[in-house]
Amino acid sequence: QVQLVESGGGLVQAGGSLRLSCVVSGRALGIYVMGWFRQAPGQEREFVATISRSAHATYYADSVKGRFTISRDDAKNTVYLQMNSLKPEDTAIYYCAAQVGPYNVFLLSSAQYHSWGQGTQVTVSS
Repeated sequence: QVQLVESGGGLVQAGGSLRLSCVVSGRALGIYVMGWFRQAPGQEREFVATISRSAHATYYADSVKGRFTISRDDAKNTVYLQMNSLKPEDTAIYYCAAQVGPYNVFLLSSAQYHSWGQGTQVTVSS
């Protein structure tokens, strides 16, 4: 049974930066395709970013492209989401997700992920 624990959320002013971490335990991170999703109040959960097992393939939502960077450190069993130039519309609970998958594949849909963390709140003030 794999567990995912997010951290690094908080309150930041618009234009600021945060780095979210997702620590994976129970199984080695290296077997998982990883993703970040977010959910704002009253809205559906939406895709943010994904990274393949190889780390060579990444994909971002248009709304965060050029501002957010997903990365992974399999030796530390940790996935990161570096968020720069934050905007008030980035305010949401951020979730990491894991799914066992092929080496050079990324996954865009929440339905494709089997394991989820509990989320970390990110609030961006204007």
